[in-house]
This record gives sequence, C-alpha cells and structure tokens, in this order.
Amino acid sequence: MTSEPVSLAHALASFDELWSPRIVTAVNDYDVRVAKVEGEHLWHVHDHTDEFFLVLEGELHIALREPAGERTVVLPKGSVFTVPRGTEHKPVAPAGASILLFEPTGTSTVGDRHDDIPAHVDATTGHALP
Repeated sequence: MTSEPVSLAHALASFDELWSPRIVTAVNDYDVRVAKVEGEHLWHVHDHTDEFFLVLEGELHIALREPAGERTVVLPKGSVFTVPRGTEHKPVAPAGASILLFEPTGTSTVGDRHDDIPAHVDATTGHALP
C-alpha cells in the first residue's frame, strides 16, 4: 500500500470494468475497495464476515434473504449499509453506481457460497489500482 493519499475519484477513473473492485488501501487486516457496478451481481453469502457498502455515486439496491423473508434495501448516494455475515444477498445497480467496500483482505467478491457466476461478474479478492 502507498503511504500517500488516494483520490477515490482518480482511483475510479483509472478503470472501466464493472463488478471488479480495486483495492485503494488497507486498514489492519481489511481492504478498502472501490468498484463500478451496473445491473445485477449474484446471490451470495459471506459465511465469516460482514460486508460494508458505501455508495459514492448513483444508487445501489441490495436484495436480502433473511429469516423473516426477502426484502430490498435502497442506498442512495452517501448511504452506508452492512450485510451481516451469513445473510444471502444480491447487490443491484439499475442505473449504475460507484461503491466503496470494506472487508477482510482475501474476501471473495462472490462469497463463500453463491449462484452460478455470470460472465459480467469478476470473482476476485480485489485488484491493485493500475
């Protein structure tokens, strides 16, 4: 990691791939990642960690399958939401969004259990910035 400040706007401008996060820094054993997203991700579960979302631009919907049933949370720009570990979820950005994620280093974008991975989703633990 760099010991210099990182502009999130410059980091996001450095790549075009959707659903393919870039690691902008680390905090202890956690990655701080940014991603451009549009359309649907996939249903998946992180068995051992929560997943933190911050919407930098646009709007993100997160569908959740909880014991009480399915629901969708809507996150406009500037909103945060944490999906609890073990909760099946599917992020969706109908009109596109830029997001920041905070999760343990090595966490897969498709979780520990998931549906078939569509071609537009990058199954990764995050990429370095170009």
